[in-house]
Amino acid sequence: MAQLKPGVVSGKDYLTLVNAAKEGGYALPAVNVSSSSTVNAVLEAAAKNQADVIVQLSNGGAQFYAGQGMKDSFEAKVLGAVAAAMHVHLLAEHYGVCVVLHTDHANKGLIPWVEALLDHGEAYFKQHGKPLFSSHMLDLSEEPMEFNLSECARILSRMAPLNMSLEIELGVTGGEEDGIGHGEHDASADNSHLYTQPEDVLQAYERLAPIGHFSVAASFGNVHGVYKPGNVQLRPEILKNSQELIEKERKTGAKPLNLVFHGGSGSEKEKITEAVGYGVFKMNIDTDLQFAYSEAIGKFVTENPKAFLYQVDPETDKPYKKFYDPRKYLRAAELNMVARLDEAFADLGSKGKSLCL
Repeated sequence: MAQLKPGVVSGKDYLTLVNAAKEGGYALPAVNVSSSSTVNAVLEAAAKNQADVIVQLSNGGAQFYAGQGMKDSFEAKVLGAVAAAMHVHLLAEHYGVCVVLHTDHANKGLIPWVEALLDHGEAYFKQHGKPLFSSHMLDLSEEPMEFNLSECARILSRMAPLNMSLEIELGVTGGEEDGIGHGEHDASADNSHLYTQPEDVLQAYERLAPIGHFSVAASFGNVHGVYKPGNVQLRPEILKNSQELIEKERKTGAKPLNLVFHGGSGSEKEKITEAVGYGVFKMNIDTDLQFAYSEAIGKFVTENPKAFLYQVDPETDKPYKKFYDPRKYLRAAELNMVARLDEAFADLGSKGKSLCL
């Protein structure tokens, strides 16, 4: 029996979705999108797998959605995110799945972007009684801890009345994503900044829990992007230790934290399963899906090379419109992205577990 209505979830429905994942021992893939085509592929995959999903935009993805031809790049980042959110709100319920709508990494320089989105979110809430986005992320992990937590507390205080959740990052996730993240790819034990300390998580919990709902992207050696085997040493036990420390110190129930796994692309499946068992409800999977989308386009062009050189074959007079029509190769890209998400839903254990069924 369905527990939630299809569409973008927020407030109590968002918490229901998160708690169902943690209690059910599964997680939701969080997919970075940058176009209506990629949004639609994610919704199609979720519906196909009878699973709920997280759709998210980085500031660069939002700018691309609005169009990189816009002269004001900041305005493009804001309006692109708003336009994508409207797109998801309109279509998600018709695909019959629950969607968490999220914005990804926003460092110190992007705090104004988040605040501008909250301006739009407050207007949307006033009109519709629900927020435009389910959640936003502040990634201030490269800043001093006090600045990180004080800014997160300030922004969460503004989000809480809108029934929104805040995602924070503690510890630095390696790699690159729209220029956000640490440049080092080596996640050996010597790189302490790649491993969040449980005491820091406890400090964040004590600061933010009284204000509103939040989730934690705690670093346990994870890295944005895909790197050769052996170059990334994941230590999910850090998540377990953080949960147990808060449970002990604050006398909470089991797994009080809602945890996020960044840099999931290319990760070992057994490490994914272990992390989910410690309370991870969300895993970012961007790089693998970008490759899946582009791989299909490359294959289509390789198989039909003349169609991308001539409108009409100069030797046979054969027209190539049905091949160079963008809908042809973009649809191939969408289907390959759906296939990769089939794998992600299976790996995370969320296939067939939509709360909208």
